[in-house]
Amino acid sequence: MADIIKFLKALGRNNNREWFALHKEEYLKVKEEVDRLAERLIAIVATVDPDAARFRPADVTYRIYRDTRFSTDKTPYKTHIGIFINPPAGKKSPRCGYYFHLEPEECLVCAGNMPLPGPLTRAIRQSIFDEAEEYLSIINDPEFRKYFPSVGTEHLKTAPKGFPKDWEHIDLLRPKDFSVMMRVDDDFFLADGLEERLRPIIPQMKRFNDFINFTIDEEGC
Repeated sequence: MADIIKFLKALGRNNNREWFALHKEEYLKVKEEVDRLAERLIAIVATVDPDAARFRPADVTYRIYRDTRFSTDKTPYKTHIGIFINPPAGKKSPRCGYYFHLEPEECLVCAGNMPLPGPLTRAIRQSIFDEAEEYLSIINDPEFRKYFPSVGTEHLKTAPKGFPKDWEHIDLLRPKDFSVMMRVDDDFFLADGLEERLRPIIPQMKRFNDFINFTIDEEGC
């Protein structure tokens, strides 16, 4: 499994089609390792979220080739591996799921989904506003905060439109995305004992996902 990070480091230094063509066989071996890792992660998630068991690696992984048509970054390949296990509808669903990110010195374990459409984000904020006590019981639980100390990667500077600015929990509504992340070492996914490391984390991820997904499902997404 260490070959995954090793390959990504080399690709980061040589992100061009000529180098990739010369190392295509190496990439195909890495892809086999990624698929084996995806199978393990699916099995781990399925112990808590059984609908995940129907997925195969192709359902939860992404192509390494970048879509450069609308990007100023024209490098042809991604320098990370993403595995998104999002039961029951799959990785293209707006529902919240379990995302595992492999990138040299930037590895992550994440719950949630992003980006979400504006109306759906507002509906989630409304649910948090209406059910603040339940939401706080999740994100302020010491067991949850041990892995995920904050919600959202970006935040509004002011209260979102339509909500009282003086609400005592207004900061709960400021995130632009409803996701949580935990930074991990490069060997987190690659060393022995992955199941044991993730066993206490996955249930906390599911608690967060379930709260947000209730609203997403209510909205018919």
